[in-house]
Amino acid sequence: ILSLDQHPKSMTVYGAGVVGCEYASMFRNLGIKVNLINTRAKLLEFLDDEIIDALGYHFRDQGMVIRHNEQCARIDGGEDGVVLTLESGKCVKSDILLWANGRQGNSENLGLETIDLECNSRGQLDVNDDFQTTLSHVYAVGDIIGFPSLASAAYSQGRKAACHLLGEVIAQREQEAHDIPTGIYTSPEISSVGKTERELTEAKVPYEVGHSQFKSLARAQITGRTVGMLKLLFHRQTLEILGIHCFGANASEIIHIGQAIMQQQAEANTLKYFMNTTFNYPTMAEAYRVAALNGYNRLF
Repeated sequence: ILSLDQHPKSMTVYGAGVVGCEYASMFRNLGIKVNLINTRAKLLEFLDDEIIDALGYHFRDQGMVIRHNEQCARIDGGEDGVVLTLESGKCVKSDILLWANGRQGNSENLGLETIDLECNSRGQLDVNDDFQTTLSHVYAVGDIIGFPSLASAAYSQGRKAACHLLGEVIAQREQEAHDIPTGIYTSPEISSVGKTERELTEAKVPYEVGHSQFKSLARAQITGRTVGMLKLLFHRQTLEILGIHCFGANASEIIHIGQAIMQQQAEANTLKYFMNTTFNYPTMAEAYRVAALNGYNRLF
């Protein structure tokens, strides 16, 4: 898809996962008409619902057409383009079709069956907490073990697997899956770490929300990148930071400030850090103080 010898006027992206959304955003920014076909009810369902809504609104505001809960029935290609027929009866025509309906583990030609290692339907392997497969001397890390399928996560997984193999103990606090920040390189970017509102609600955790809209920050106004927001989720009683969600330019960089505080132990992880810290002005980092004060003022 990155080596096309012509500039298509339109394209259909089938699959609205991370890769599908990133490519749909990329090609729309190039002025190409984009149809995004989602096989699920929402875009990127693992994200916080407010971030999902913001992404969907921004995509549509750019002129992208999004179809939810659709399944492919047939694909017909010709000299004048590609027609995607959906099970709902809808037909979508475009110059090119990008099939982005999930990642497939690159395990088919590794000969794993000769050592009795079985992959699932997506070519992925099951591992334990130390990244051992069903054969204790065979380890697997990265996309081949599935979620979260992040390069940053694979780096951490590989280090842990190597240390376990050598009998070394990792001194640093072990990261859980929700401690690893998610970076999605749509335009604008999305990044998050920790719990979503949906998860906290289901767990019946008493939480509150603090927002900072980028359009209100001086740095965003200066650069013209005013689309986006920073969202803090914190415990109503202890003020512990439970989740951070960012949508906007440089979100994947902004998230690390909050991640550093979230990973502190006990009382060091607190909303008051952001309330009482002076950030450089004008910077995007001051969104943390704005969001913290916004959330704290909601308490009663």
